[in-house]
Amino acid sequence: MALFDKCRAVAERAEFFKGRNQFFYLREFQPCATPYVEHKGRKLMMLGSNNYLGLANHPKVKAAAIKAIEEWGTGACSSRILTGTSALHNRLEKRLAEFKGTEDAALFSTGFMTMMAGVSSLAGERDVVLSDEFNHASIVDGCRLTKARKFIYRHNDMASLEEGLAGARDADGRLVVTDGVFSMRGAVANLPEIRRLADKYDAKVMLDDAHGTGVLGKHGRGTPEHFDMEGKVDVVCGTFSKSFSTTGGFAGSNRDVVAYFKLASRPFVFTASPAPPVVATVLAGLDVMAEEPQLLEHLHRNASFLKQELTRLGFRLEPTITPIIPILIGNEEKTFQMAGALEDEGVVVNPVVRPAVPAENSLIRVSLMATFTIEELAQAVEKFGKVGRRLGLI
Repeated sequence: MALFDKCRAVAERAEFFKGRNQFFYLREFQPCATPYVEHKGRKLMMLGSNNYLGLANHPKVKAAAIKAIEEWGTGACSSRILTGTSALHNRLEKRLAEFKGTEDAALFSTGFMTMMAGVSSLAGERDVVLSDEFNHASIVDGCRLTKARKFIYRHNDMASLEEGLAGARDADGRLVVTDGVFSMRGAVANLPEIRRLADKYDAKVMLDDAHGTGVLGKHGRGTPEHFDMEGKVDVVCGTFSKSFSTTGGFAGSNRDVVAYFKLASRPFVFTASPAPPVVATVLAGLDVMAEEPQLLEHLHRNASFLKQELTRLGFRLEPTITPIIPILIGNEEKTFQMAGALEDEGVVVNPVVRPAVPAENSLIRVSLMATFTIEELAQAVEKFGKVGRRLGLI
């Protein structure tokens, strides 16, 4: 195959789906992460954003980002290891370590980079990485980059994980890596059992809490808080692109591991420092989460209401305690049809098909914001019902 042939094939496939009104990617929204967005001149309800707490539009958060630009400029123009570290960066790392119950933390410029760097830099050729089969692509790519042996255990299957750990006794080190909340289906990792098995087989646990941070636990501190396991996970990572409403990521661990990331992880060493407004956004987000606990309450209130009403209508939902609500369709054509019909009715959702899930597990992924009212969600429920009946899904 010529070098660019694969590019042409992908572009042609995209045009094919555009022609059938089944291309729901790279759409332009104004703005992207508000409860209501504009698309092609129409006002649509956004039920596809990960802006769980609504912080992307919170006055205090926006003001902090603007102030950071005025005081610190738009960027550090260097890697952290050279001249790109400011008091702002150090302050956020300290706050995140406190928030996540770790000794220290390291900032990364993207969430994807955080997991890719963490796995690839920690695990060496005499080690074994054990990864859940539904882990995020950033973990998958981290596994590909490392020279360690890999064992992919069945999703949230602790017998499968133990099988892998038992078979890795000859390795120098064993690293179990899992999402805290799995992004497509909203399932929560069985963290207590993962910790028990890791202790039994002398393994370390690395958690990607991207969709758990700001969502789970009494104070929104994530999956470890939800299970009363703060301080009991060896490496806790996350992204700023969900509840914290910006870009970047972090890894929290003991001081030695964090120092190793900062001095020996190539993605950290050779990437430009996170921009000041990004850092200020997260700092302000931490403040708002502490000052306005009702945001977390509203988020779970909204999720409970929508799950209840969709179930009442007859939709099949994947069980979840998170604001990620997977509506099981099981047919790719019907999944695209439902996404298109809902958009026609004024509601944005995300169709999830291959390769994200097997074709027979195709689904509509709804993700909620705390800033919706119950009355607004009730209007959305009417539209889900209308579309579901029309397509024979309920």
